[in-house]
Amino acid sequence: MEPDPLEALGVMRNRLDELDAGWVEILAERFRITDRVGAHKREHGLPAQDPTREAAMIGRIRDLATTAGLDPAFAERTLRSILDESVRNTRQILDAPDA
Repeated sequence: MEPDPLEALGVMRNRLDELDAGWVEILAERFRITDRVGAHKREHGLPAQDPTREAAMIGRIRDLATTAGLDPAFAERTLRSILDESVRNTRQILDAPDA
């Protein structure tokens, strides 16, 4: 007897929901760390953005994506979106009035 197609779909969707919750937690942790990076950059007069570091990160994420069977261009677009938000947050930290 075959499993109910709707039940099987529900199981897969539940797993997708779990994975989505996981990446939200990972992103939240990443941004907590980038807030610390921003504070460190402010304290030491460092720029908000490091193009050399970003290029290395993009190369690394493309390699990881390729190894994982994921479209490297998609992985790069995703990382660029995350980096854009990180730089925006860092600039806010750097531009904040002294406390």
